[in-house]
Amino acid sequence: MKLKFGERLIEPEIRRLYDLRDVAFDTPWFETAADRDAYFMYRDLSLTPTDAEAIRRHQLRYDITIIPPLNMGLEFVKTYGHYHPRVNPKLRYTYPEMYEVLDGDAHYLLQRAQNEESVDEVILVKATRGDKVIVPPNYGHVTINPSERTLKMANWVCRSFDSVYDPYAKLRGGAYYELINGRLLHNQAYHQVPEIRVAYPVELPDHGLVKRTPMFELIEEPYLLEFLTAPERHTGLFQELYHR
Repeated sequence: MKLKFGERLIEPEIRRLYDLRDVAFDTPWFETAADRDAYFMYRDLSLTPTDAEAIRRHQLRYDITIIPPLNMGLEFVKTYGHYHPRVNPKLRYTYPEMYEVLDGDAHYLLQRAQNEESVDEVILVKATRGDKVIVPPNYGHVTINPSERTLKMANWVCRSFDSVYDPYAKLRGGAYYELINGRLLHNQAYHQVPEIRVAYPVELPDHGLVKRTPMFELIEEPYLLEFLTAPERHTGLFQELYHR
């Protein structure tokens, strides 16, 4: 599963099916399922040396993730799920992240932690090819492939941090599970979970975020990506990201 990007062939990091057992709903299914590759992550991509230098200079990273269709028993295949660390110990903001659906369909399960075992907001963002989805500060997220097509997506993120997986491992996944019958099932490991809100991405032309323009091209105007490294300067951007 090498990926050709520009003139390079990129080797992926691979998440295996058994790696997802700890955050899955249908754990009995794993007892007889054969292990296999679940999804593929291609990190720190660039098309040209000039792009690569600009990406590093602005403390960014561009990745691509490919998630083939797969049912994990009663549940759709998904990413493991993670939060992001704080930008600065003195600030309440964690780093945001931005995704683009390159092909297929994606459901982004966003949740804002209230404490170690409760969340106070959960949003399921349904996205299709060309949609841009921003994970706001202070939200964790899981990506779900809810279709029989391969999901290919890209993300921009600040390059200077590591994702935080432990809260998802501790609580056996996100606050909800999306089952293959369409149900959204509350994860009982959480003490408090609000009703989930289903939403859809909006275009933000002032920020260069429109369906017809590939997200990678924003590196030509890197000031439009500053919200990923300094979210405290762009609080207005995070107010109305999705509509019902």
